[in-house]
Amino acid sequence: MSLPSSFSRRNFLAFAGIGAVSTLAGCASTVESGPVVSPVQYTGAPASRPFRSWFSNYGGEQPDPAVMYAAVEDGGFLIPPVPYQQIDPQFYRQRVADPTGEAPGSVVVNTRERHLYVTEAGGTAMRYGIGVGREGFAWQGRGVIQWRKKWPRWNPPDEMVARQPELVKYSIANGGMDPGLKNPLGARALYIFEDNQDSLYRLHGNPDWRSIGKAVSSGCVRLLNQDVIDLYDRVPERAPILVTQA
Repeated sequence: MSLPSSFSRRNFLAFAGIGAVSTLAGCASTVESGPVVSPVQYTGAPASRPFRSWFSNYGGEQPDPAVMYAAVEDGGFLIPPVPYQQIDPQFYRQRVADPTGEAPGSVVVNTRERHLYVTEAGGTAMRYGIGVGREGFAWQGRGVIQWRKKWPRWNPPDEMVARQPELVKYSIANGGMDPGLKNPLGARALYIFEDNQDSLYRLHGNPDWRSIGKAVSSGCVRLLNQDVIDLYDRVPERAPILVTQA
């Protein structure tokens, strides 16, 4: 995997534009046409049998997706089950041979492939399927996960509220949107900083499973809520992160 040179915050602002940055910070969740990996109907093994990935030699039998994506109670919220049969199996959470070359404990986001990796000792990585906003392609480089938040509030920026007046009740002035199943940031958010400055780039949960594997109209990097909970538990604050399109 080839590594991109890191963009400065100033270069990012110039490249993405103020409107793009505002939308990125808002992490909206509207699906649109564009570069898309379409979901497929999966008619593989019944849910009672373990799912075996094409990389099973690197991590043994993979967890059963019916178990991974079952309904789960978390933080007082009941997260509904994911209809995983309607998602391409490559986007299921699974252990794979590490393709990144990064040190164990690193997070690598490949926006082109729609995959996120957490590297492990021994040459493996935990891989997750992601959805990516247009603005998700605007920033790439190295940073750190500055902090993490369970069930975060969503604060759409004023520029987004100006374009979508129906969001005024969730504006910064009004305190944002309460945590919950309809919150665009989902069950967890991980906040990325570059050179000690907020990159406005987020890894976060997602109430819409249909966006996994797709490019969406705006926002950051989204995972299924069940996956972002797993990611949160694996990745500490100050973990290094690389975002690349290669």
